[in-house]
Amino acid sequence: MTILAKNLSNPHFQAGFTLVEMAVVLLIATILMAGLVPTISSQIEQRQMNDTRKQLNDIQQALIGFAIINERLPCPASPTSNGQEDPVIVTGTCTLPNGGFIPAATLGIGPVNNQGLVVDAWNNPIRYAVTSSYANAFTTQSGMKNIWSSAISLDLQVCNTSTGISQTNCAPNSTLSSNGVPMVIFSTGKDGLGGVVNPDEAANLHGLPFKTFVSHDFTPTYDDLVLWVSPNTLFNRMVAAGKLP
Repeated sequence: MTILAKNLSNPHFQAGFTLVEMAVVLLIATILMAGLVPTISSQIEQRQMNDTRKQLNDIQQALIGFAIINERLPCPASPTSNGQEDPVIVTGTCTLPNGGFIPAATLGIGPVNNQGLVVDAWNNPIRYAVTSSYANAFTTQSGMKNIWSSAISLDLQVCNTSTGISQTNCAPNSTLSSNGVPMVIFSTGKDGLGGVVNPDEAANLHGLPFKTFVSHDFTPTYDDLVLWVSPNTLFNRMVAAGKLP
């Protein structure tokens, strides 16, 4: 009590923090926050990637389920079809076979944007391409029954680089799908359409007449998430469901 009394009576004693002390505290807090921001940003980005990967897997299963029920794959949606496959009246011939979007309304899935298109974790529309090989057998009801037991070669190819890519083929030794695939779905990632400066991402957005897509590990300029289904996987699921032969 004696010491306290002396301190309180001392004209040089000041209670609380000085301006210098407050400035030091604020500086330390700023440094700590600056260190946390990249960590938080990285965690958010990783969560968005994981959510989009799961979403693509769910869409893949929805497309296979649609094929089992309807004995065909749906056509991609167009920017003006309000989430319906285009054309809505099934003809087997798709309006945008290589440059369309997931037909959300046809599949009954979401979330969607104001155009009715399924969007990924970055709110970018998810893309969808479907083969037109064998006179559109995969998008024509019961069309697969005529080809499923034969050795087939489909027009959609997935490559691991855009170097040497053509409209219909990967460069030698760069294909991830030697006999082609019936469908490809992909997210344009965090950079969305801004990624077209990367030739590998630009290849995924070519649309007709290109039937080649690129998938590989992430790089600083490539963050597309690409998923496809092999014809054997699709056929096996349909056989197991009693839709083939």
